[in-house]
Order: sequence, then C-alpha cells, then structure tokens
Amino acid sequence: MLRTFVHAFWWDAILAFPLFAPLRRSPSERWLVIARRYRGLASEMGGVLIKIGQFLSTRVDILPAAIAAELAGLQDEVPPAPFAAIQARIAEEFPGGSPFSDVSPQVLGAASLAQVHPATLLDGRAAVVKVLRPGIEILVETDLAAAALAIRLLRASRKIRRRVDLERLAQEISTTTRAELDLEKEADNAERFAELFAADPGIGAPRIFREASSRRVLAAENVTAIKVNDRAALIEAGVDPAAVARRLFRSTMRQIFELSFVHADPHPGNLFIRPLPESDGPPPETETGVPFRIIYIDFGMMATVPPHLRGALREYAIALGTRDAARLVQSYVAAGVLLPGADLDRLEEVHAELFARFWGVSVGKLRDVAMSEARYFLRKYRDLLYEMPFQVQVELLFVSRAVGLLAGLATGLDPDFDPWAEALPFAERIAKEEVSRDFAAQLAEAWTGARAAFGLPRRLDAFLARAERGALQIRSEPGREARRIALRMEKALVRLTWAVFAGGLAVAAAILVAAGQLLWAALPGALSAGFMVRFLLSRRDG
Repeated sequence: MLRTFVHAFWWDAILAFPLFAPLRRSPSERWLVIARRYRGLASEMGGVLIKIGQFLSTRVDILPAAIAAELAGLQDEVPPAPFAAIQARIAEEFPGGSPFSDVSPQVLGAASLAQVHPATLLDGRAAVVKVLRPGIEILVETDLAAAALAIRLLRASRKIRRRVDLERLAQEISTTTRAELDLEKEADNAERFAELFAADPGIGAPRIFREASSRRVLAAENVTAIKVNDRAALIEAGVDPAAVARRLFRSTMRQIFELSFVHADPHPGNLFIRPLPESDGPPPETETGVPFRIIYIDFGMMATVPPHLRGALREYAIALGTRDAARLVQSYVAAGVLLPGADLDRLEEVHAELFARFWGVSVGKLRDVAMSEARYFLRKYRDLLYEMPFQVQVELLFVSRAVGLLAGLATGLDPDFDPWAEALPFAERIAKEEVSRDFAAQLAEAWTGARAAFGLPRRLDAFLARAERGALQIRSEPGREARRIALRMEKALVRLTWAVFAGGLAVAAAILVAAGQLLWAALPGALSAGFMVRFLLSRRDG
C-alpha cells in the first residue's frame, strides 16, 4: 500500500505540473504494473486480498479494460489446496463415515476461502462439494486484524470519524467475513434465496444436500453452466447478453428494494447462465434469443437490509426512476446518510443537474461522460464537493458492493445497457404498490395531523413565552450568490498563492545568478516557471 501511495504521489502529484509533462509515463501503463503486482501478491497470500481483486476486476465501468482484465485472473486462478488436505478435512467433519461414495480430485473452482470438487453421494446422486481451505480460519483472522489496524489509523481523521461509524464498520466487516466460514449458514441462505425466487423461472439456486453438509463442508446440486461474463459462449448458445444484463439488473433491484435479502458477492465466478428448452420459457418478460435461467451460487456473503432503511430505499428507487431530485434528497434524509446541517436545497440543485446531464447515458459510456462533466461540476459545486455532507450507512456496505459488481457485469455484457430505462418501470411499480398499501398509513397520518392541530394552541403559547424571555434563536445560512462570491474569493486566493510562489522562486534564482551560482539557480528558476504556468492556468479556469 505504501509503495502504491508513493507511486501515485510521485507521478500524479509531483509530476503533474506542466513543466514536468515530458517526464510522465502513460497512466494506463503504470497502473497495469501495479495491477500485476497486486494480482501476484493476492494469489500468494490468498484470503481477503483475493476478494478485493475479484471485486475490482468486475468494475469495467470505472477501471480501464486492461487493468480489469489483469485482475480477472483472480476469479479462476487461485492456487488450489492439495487434494489430500481436502480429503482430510472431509474426514474430520464426518468421523462416523463419509457421506460421499466418491470425491474427484478435479477442482471445479478454487476460491479465496474454499474450493469445489465433483462428488457422488452414497445414494448415487451427483453433487459438488465445497470444502473450506485448510488453515483459512487463521488467514481470515490475520486479514481481519490488518483491517482492524487500518480502521484504527483512520480514527485519526476527524472528517472520516464524522462520516463513518468506524467501530460498526469493523464489526460489519468481521461479522460478514466470518459468516462466510460457516457453511451451514450458507446452506440456510441458499435455501432462503431459492424460496424467495421460487416463482421466478428466470432465477435459480442449487439444491442443498443437508445430509452431506456440515460447518466446513457443503454439498449441493451441480449447476455448472456458462459463466455470466463469457459473452462469446452466450452468443454461441443463442442467449442474448443484453437480456442477461437486464435480468441481472431486475434481480438485484428486487433483492434490494423488495426482498431486503441481497447476494453481496455476484462476481462472474458465482453466476451461471443455463439455456433452457423452448418449452420451459420464455420468462414472463419478453426477451430475444434462447430462454435462459440465471443461477446464483455461493451464498456465504449475503446482506440484509435493516427494517429502518427499507422505506428510505424504496423512496430512493421511486425518486431515481422518476427523476425527482427533491424526493431523492428526502430519501437521503430518511435514511440518515446526510450530516447535520447539510444544505438540502444545494443537494437538490446538484441532483437535478445530474439527472439532466446523465439520464439516458448507457453504462458503457458513463465513465467517459463522467470524466468530461467532472470539470463543470467541480467548478460549479466546489463548495458541496468540499463539504461532502454524506455519512456512510454501514448496514448498506455490502449492498453497495453488490451494486458495484452489477454495474461492472452489465457493462461487460452490454455496453449500451441503459439502467435509467430499466429503473423507470421498476420505480413505477413500487410507487403503485406504495399507494395501494398506504391507505391505512394515510388514515394514521390524518389522525396524527388532527392531534397536532388540537395541540397547536399549547405550542403557540410556549412559543410566545420563549419570545418574551428572549430565548428565541434565528439561524441563517449564506445564499447561493454569497457562496459564489466566496468561491471567487477562494480562486483569487489560490491564484495569489501561485503568483507568490513564482515570484519568490524567481527572486531566489536571480540572487543565485548574481552570485555566480548558475547551476543552483536552475532549480528555483524551473520551479518558478512551473508555478507561473500554473498561475496562468488558474486564471483561465477562473
């Protein structure tokens, strides 16, 4: 981490001045080297490092394709544990006798925490057996200790402490990661997920064989099919990748906003696409190509949306689908993701502009559009970006991870995928459901309003009493024009700083030249020129 930080500081901060532009290497080349180094480190050390690499490898919506492709090897190239150690672990879990008549040494998948082998149950049924890697408990505890150390270091920052409950963050990471080591819990999650989607022919999960499962061994139906990111294989099988992207989006939206039970690790190794006979499809929505089913596996990392956030999330979905900036900001308030004193009007203004500039942009083009618009938003909303009035809801940490993975998968499957077009019907459906089931709530709200009206005289009397005592307080905030003036003053101060630096270095260079120290005068002279160029650029930006 320190090496990467020094690398970024040198190339992207020190050499960012126009004077040093000829010395800079291509960013993509430099970061590709870092990606290769990280991939080697993660493969060697395993554990949580592999999970981080797998997550980043799917983010083709924000990372260059070459870097994502380099990290993609971590999805399949985790070195497998020796088969003898796997056999020994199965024997430990079933001291009364193995529930398998045969376990093949063939490795179907070697993940960061476990690996999978073909197996046959005693009654002859084919299965796959997932076994925790030997020593993985110690490795995970080591990774969690490192994460706890990093979180303790972050406590030194007051800004971070304001925005994140670091103790709860550490607890959430530890709880979720340790839960992945309990395969009995994973079996419970798989069965619950299958039950929730039982009526949806387009989504599936493997059947669990409880009699051959334990805390460290999980036996399940073999559902191996086409990997979700194998676009060429999908096309060859007649499956439309764009239809896969749409169904993935709808499935994730339903998990988050309706079921409140989210598969938080939907990377390509955990999703299969199985083409179906025409008699078994198509699913309820009309889609082109061969009918198919998306099959989820690996239910160790599941996120549950807590009850106090579910209503706010549904409001967020409706606001997002209908481009209602005011309602979106109010959903932030309801979810508690804004710091006290946040400027709601300013937030509504920036979200309205975000809708205007990004609505309808496909996922594949979103990164480029965001980069082109970044300068405009940085200049116009510098005050808001500097304050960053958001605080992280730790309960949604792994839900956000699932959304990030979804964005990367959708981009890889269909660069023209339009999430906005998909969000609109989903939001409309949720809105209709809210209206139909909120009648009782509206009656309760009317009763609450009536009670408040009856209590109004008492409150008015209390207000007048405070006024008589001189205890009333008035809070004022600067308007938009005042903020713009403050921004102009800030820019003027920045330009003055660059000019002072340039002038001071020019004077130093002149003194050295007068003293005959031409060689020593070169450095302050060059820096003075660089600062002067920066001063001119800042004037142009202003």
